[in-house]
Amino acid sequence: MSFQAYLDTIHKKTGLTPADLRGLAEEQGWTEGGVLTPSTKSGTIVAWFKEHHDLGHGHSMAVFALLKGAKKEGDA
Repeated sequence: MSFQAYLDTIHKKTGLTPADLRGLAEEQGWTEGGVLTPSTKSGTIVAWFKEHHDLGHGHSMAVFALLKGAKKEGDA
């Protein structure tokens, strides 16, 4: 599955776009100025998305990768 496919599925399931995910991360205090804070761990994001949006581990990790900057929209 491509990274973009993960983002597409996340959007279908939650209604959240990558921009929405970045905004949510700021609201949750996971990022500051669009940069992941050093104290934010992947487990925090995974647990939150599992609880609040019923996402699985892989899709939640895709959100983390997006926020970390390791992946971006359109990546294979």
